[in-house]
Amino acid sequence: MNFTWNPGETPPNSPIGAAGWVRVMLRGVALVFLLLGGLIVLLALRGVERPMQGLHRPWTAHVPQWVSRAVFRVLGMRHETEGAPMHAHGAVVANHSSWLDIFALNARKRIYFVSKSEVAGWAGIGLLARSAGTVFINRNPREARAQTEMFETRLQMGHKLLFFPEGTSTDGFRVLPFKTTLFQAFFSPHLLHDAHIQPVSVIYTAPRGEDPRFYGWWGDMEFAPHLLAMLAARRHGAVRVVYHAPVRVDAFDNRKALAASLEQIVRAGMPPDRRGAG
Repeated sequence: MNFTWNPGETPPNSPIGAAGWVRVMLRGVALVFLLLGGLIVLLALRGVERPMQGLHRPWTAHVPQWVSRAVFRVLGMRHETEGAPMHAHGAVVANHSSWLDIFALNARKRIYFVSKSEVAGWAGIGLLARSAGTVFINRNPREARAQTEMFETRLQMGHKLLFFPEGTSTDGFRVLPFKTTLFQAFFSPHLLHDAHIQPVSVIYTAPRGEDPRFYGWWGDMEFAPHLLAMLAARRHGAVRVVYHAPVRVDAFDNRKALAASLEQIVRAGMPPDRRGAG
């Protein structure tokens, strides 16, 4: 099924019935306890880990992975994977359809997200992101050198960084052109010949009878109504995370060539009706 892409047009919210509100309460309470419990465990472990390991996170990096797996169990949503996460030094890039991407990508592999700096100040979410080791950046060319140094430090620690090169989320039925700015950091002399980047395709299947874009979160859609729809759903569909073969950064002449190749791989990994560029 093809959709005409207009990021300002979003599907209407379906009304939530009495049974749906019961599911909202049960799943909502379970998720609150899960996230708060995970945060408490992470902060407690980090208090011991930081003096001994510094930026290394040999223990706390596992906590978001366990929590992410549990999120899908609470929702009753299938989480499937294809291919294998890479072991080489470097980063991961993926298409971006929903806030659920964070859990879908964390559930299989220990990774650290690269996010815009504004997220650090968001109530609740900012604390969770900072505690999980998220790398915050400003999309400002004047800060490119500082960002490169930050990437180098984290990658040398063995951290896998993940970012969404589309720069925004979509309805899940297209892959937008990849922005190239962040790829420049990997052409630093200290990273160029050692860094790999693994492309990943994230594919959602809506519950039977729901809008095919059910899991998409884009444009001016508000978080709270979308979350309520996830909690209220009588049954859930699935998310499939496809890990493609990683590519060497030094196999490309520049960031534009690297970004174009990764974009092509991610798009090719989507179902045939979801390969448009919008």
